[in-house]
Amino acid sequence: MEHTLRLLDGTEIAVRPIVPEDAASLEAGFERLGPESRYTRFLAPVGRLSGSQLRYLTEVDHHDHEALVAYEPGNEAAGIGVARFVRLDDDPGAAEFAVTVADDWQGRGVGTALLTLLADRAREEGIDRFRGLMLARNEPIQNLVALFGTPRVLAREPGTVEVEVDLPQTGAGEHLEKMLRAAARGLAELQLRAADGGDPPG
Repeated sequence: MEHTLRLLDGTEIAVRPIVPEDAASLEAGFERLGPESRYTRFLAPVGRLSGSQLRYLTEVDHHDHEALVAYEPGNEAAGIGVARFVRLDDDPGAAEFAVTVADDWQGRGVGTALLTLLADRAREEGIDRFRGLMLARNEPIQNLVALFGTPRVLAREPGTVEVEVDLPQTGAGEHLEKMLRAAARGLAELQLRAADGGDPPG
């Protein structure tokens, strides 16, 4: 199902589940990411996506592995961002998550919108917790995760941190909804630059 969302600046974006035919646009979107965004996403320098990586990222079962793509309405080739979860084999109530937003769309609320829709899909599949391995310096994604609630630090390694957060039972969570309402009234500005956390397993 496709969703049309309006960002805080009035721009509309479309979001739908990923399909294998998105491989070319996903590869093109990756090419638009700068070196820092790529490193933030994969926790390592990545020059290009291999064929096997593209298949893994686009050929998902929409149950244990879900991915949502955002693009400009009427132009599916112009990818804006991707959010995904992968259920943990040893803990089926939890899933690793990742959010990636094109450099020229960061700071506009795309990551917040994608993560909110991803949480809806996760709850539909019986997932109640998101887990992510991310760079310790990646404050944007840490702030984004914290909007759902207080994250628990599961592990710390030099330069990285692994966190887990409980998903609210419905909606985006009281804290996030209050901030969005305040931003819409002009009383606060939601300045979350949505970059990516850890790479899902596989």
